[in-house]
Amino acid sequence: MALAASVAVFASMTGRSAVACTSTGTEANTTATANASAVEVRNGNQLLYELNPRQESVARTYIAVGKQIGIPRSGQIIAIMMALQESSLRMLANPAVPASLGFPNDGLGRDHDSIGSAQQRPAAGWGTVEQLMDASYNARAFYGGPAGPNRGSPRGLLDIPGWQAMDKGQAAQAVQVSAFPELYARWEPAATAIVGALESGTAPATCSPTLEELRPATSTRNLSQLRQDILRFTQEGLGGQYVWGGTAFKAWDCSGYVQWIYRQAGIELPRVEQWRVGVRTEAPQPGDLVVQNPQGPDNWGHVGIYAGGGMMWSALNPAVGTLLHPISWNSGTAYFELLPR
Repeated sequence: MALAASVAVFASMTGRSAVACTSTGTEANTTATANASAVEVRNGNQLLYELNPRQESVARTYIAVGKQIGIPRSGQIIAIMMALQESSLRMLANPAVPASLGFPNDGLGRDHDSIGSAQQRPAAGWGTVEQLMDASYNARAFYGGPAGPNRGSPRGLLDIPGWQAMDKGQAAQAVQVSAFPELYARWEPAATAIVGALESGTAPATCSPTLEELRPATSTRNLSQLRQDILRFTQEGLGGQYVWGGTAFKAWDCSGYVQWIYRQAGIELPRVEQWRVGVRTEAPQPGDLVVQNPQGPDNWGHVGIYAGGGMMWSALNPAVGTLLHPISWNSGTAYFELLPR
């Protein structure tokens, strides 16, 4: 699933609480459809997430439905965490479900027959295609309970015994049964800020003009021209879909993304295991390879491009696509130099 480069930039968390606010220089409106400005989720000076008006509308729908059926605030936060992970708060159609293409949508997903903002599957009994292409229905199905559309099968949040005592990420996973169960938890700060900003039904406060958008912390001015070219091509790929085995522009997996970047700079890398043509380094510079998720001696399951300042670019997974994100999101990190200093 694609995540537009203009939609999201991520940062590692500091000790402060995340807050949501409306971008400066725009007029506030009380409805998402009328609000042409972005809702920014920030932690101190770091921009964690940015909702466009369509995403804001989906978020407001989850919150409003939750309030209507008596879901506590914690449950609304879980729902937003889920929708951020599953669809980036977008209504996604799916070419594997041709009927879904006939409904208003914000883009395409390609996970089995999953559709809508919660990526619920008609084949799994979540509802009809028409129902699942409606954010309000997605919310009611996710919340579930006696009044839910599925009457407990599949289970919604209210159908999970003891969900309120569970970790919020685990509660989301109990409903979604995702192949990436660990990914929901990372959205809790952003989801908490989004619910806090939108739960009143009015526009969030205006962002402070002193806040600056996050950029990679390391200056590129002293880098070689080749490294600067690598970083330029790296950023051109932001927003690409994650496609397992893919090598096409913005339809790639992690190694396909890295291979494309270096190819644009005139360097041909192997399709996979690209670190084997590099030299391991403990002092990486922007443009070097970041490898993560060890799978054995000298073997890793994920690769990306080092951005500096604890950040990296990568085609991370099918849920979030290609983006700038903290290195700490994956484990077992090592660095390889492929470029001259």
